[in-house]
Amino acid sequence: MISKELSLTPADNARLSNFCGHLDTHLRQIEHRLQVEIANRGNLFKVTGQEHPVKAACAVMQKLFESTEKEQLTSELIHLAMQDSTIDDLLDPKLTEEPPPVSIKTKYGLIKGRGKNQQEYLKKIVLHDINFGVGPAGTGKTFLAVACAVDALQNEKVRKIILVRPAVEAGEKLGFLPGDMAQKVDPYLRPLYDALYDMLGLERVEKMIDKGIIEVAPLAFMRGRTLNDAFIILDEAQNTTIEQIKMFLTRVGFGSTAVVTGDVTQIDLPSEKMSGLRHVLEVLKHVEGISFTFFTSRDVVRHPLVQRIVNAYEAYEKKSQTTL
Repeated sequence: MISKELSLTPADNARLSNFCGHLDTHLRQIEHRLQVEIANRGNLFKVTGQEHPVKAACAVMQKLFESTEKEQLTSELIHLAMQDSTIDDLLDPKLTEEPPPVSIKTKYGLIKGRGKNQQEYLKKIVLHDINFGVGPAGTGKTFLAVACAVDALQNEKVRKIILVRPAVEAGEKLGFLPGDMAQKVDPYLRPLYDALYDMLGLERVEKMIDKGIIEVAPLAFMRGRTLNDAFIILDEAQNTTIEQIKMFLTRVGFGSTAVVTGDVTQIDLPSEKMSGLRHVLEVLKHVEGISFTFFTSRDVVRHPLVQRIVNAYEAYEKKSQTTL
């Protein structure tokens, strides 16, 4: 156990109140995540714990205090700050220095990976033509892939973005939904629309869809096509069949980048059908030029409870397997 003293300047009461949170809730959140103890008197803080968590806590506290000059801290911002890769580096002394992280500029600000896995994911998408992002909900798989697609389009690396999803959800069939085909598949593609709206704005996205620069389609519509100079994202790939995912991957043409995302723990296919994503991870794992990024609960950037829910399910499934 070691203790380290930290002085946060300037000693501004309003900023210190913002930093500590109501009844020191922000300090307790840092303590809980990094397994340290934090005591303070005014702007003087004492952090106690194991060496690397203490270093990580001091680094995140300094970073968060600097941000109080311009923004009001929330529990979400505290959580996201502690997901940052620099904190992971301090917690794991074996990690070596990495090149600067990939950052993507959008209309609404800068997007960069939070944590080592997200940053590796972005780098791999830049360097490989076919990429897989596999892991639980809330790890940024789809959002970061859409960000890379927007960046590639804006920098004229591709001519269009194609967003694809299998229209299979929890046993429901398209025929039971009202409206024409476009209206039937729209609910399945909504997460992709939402990511685009976040980065480009509603009006611009709709104009680009009208012009065919952005195409959003169910997976079945990809058969027979060859996609050149495009950035193609297949989302929710755990709900593809073996034949469907093979068909999709063989659509990739010259000058194109493909990203396949999914969560193999949330498969909605009928029980007799094997997930195409599970199958392809085995078939292609040694193929040169294809990248794989596997996310865990540690990479979750949604509400902290999501991380705990993912951990609880993983623990339950491991326990169930050992009792069989």
